[in-house]
Amino acid sequence: MVFITESLIRKRAEHNEGELTTLEEVSLHQQDIEKIEYLDKWCRELRILYLQSNLISKIENVSRLKKLEYINLALNNIEYIENLSGCESLNKLDLTLNFIGTLSCVENLRDNMHLADLYLTGNPCADHEGYRDYVIATLPQLQKLDGVEITKTDRILALQKNQVNEYARTKPERDADENFWERQSEYTPESRIESHETMKKKREHESTETKPEPKPVRQYIGDDGRPLNCNEPKVDFKMYESDDDRYVILDVSVFRHMDTSLVDVDVQPTYIRITIKGKVLQLALPEEVNTTLSVAERSKTTGHLVIKMPKIHIKNSNISIETKSQKENKTEDKKPTATSTYLELGKDPSSTVDYTQIVKQNKKNAELKAKTISPKERENSVDFVDDPDVPPLI
Repeated sequence: MVFITESLIRKRAEHNEGELTTLEEVSLHQQDIEKIEYLDKWCRELRILYLQSNLISKIENVSRLKKLEYINLALNNIEYIENLSGCESLNKLDLTLNFIGTLSCVENLRDNMHLADLYLTGNPCADHEGYRDYVIATLPQLQKLDGVEITKTDRILALQKNQVNEYARTKPERDADENFWERQSEYTPESRIESHETMKKKREHESTETKPEPKPVRQYIGDDGRPLNCNEPKVDFKMYESDDDRYVILDVSVFRHMDTSLVDVDVQPTYIRITIKGKVLQLALPEEVNTTLSVAERSKTTGHLVIKMPKIHIKNSNISIETKSQKENKTEDKKPTATSTYLELGKDPSSTVDYTQIVKQNKKNAELKAKTISPKERENSVDFVDDPDVPPLI
């Protein structure tokens, strides 16, 4: 595939010293070009353009060439006349031996008021009956068609024949239209309304069939009065008793970043109900608990919700559940108060030293120490015989 490039145009513009902005005539024939491009941007002053004997399939990118007077597109693959209305100065158009089959596309040249010479020889549209009369009647500005001059008589006859041909051409359409409206049919405005009502009922029936069934109402208390376990939010939990067997503790893995306002806790003597974002977690308790002394706290690090519930059998004991603030107050009370003490002589007897009694005090301390027991020598046995040859033991 060959493209129109700047170097190609400069090569073909040697007669203009390679200048593109002032180029008025260029010949790009027999270059196997398949697409017209860049000419309307680089060569605005073009007056004559030769593009014959290429492989161009569409007329395009020439609408900005306001000064273009002659364009030769013979021996190409063009099938439709288009995109030439912007060429205001177009005087001659050569489309010989292309593949234009639609004769009505000639109407796209009506805006080219200066078009005087048109060549369509060798196109399929030129074989149509009444081709010449149709083109002459459609383009009143034409002076030559396929190299033959158009006289005033030819134009008058062409207009007359074109009217007759147009009437004959549209007669089948008019007859078909009349037959359609005259033919009896079972379709009436009333039948259309009835069909629309039927379709409406069908759509309503389908919508009711596809409508999701409402969720059944969940039962939290059984028929016998026992609380039922349910975990709608699908959260992990752990229930256990304290080491001293006084509390029932429930640890619920609430979502860490969820706001506490979305959690509601309801402690009953035999069960606990926790609502998390509208979903209920209900658990039956192993023993009855004291609801008034129950405490719920949430961890700031993990987000877990911990409920501490004292058992009912210790309700009269002196055990009290201390809140976090009460514990902090107790720890604050235990902190030693920093008081300033002043050194005053003669007030504290232990602070004075009697130098005259130092020796006596040392003697008393020595007497109080534990006395060491001196070792006793072992007595000899009855049958002991002293051997002078044996040296004494050291």
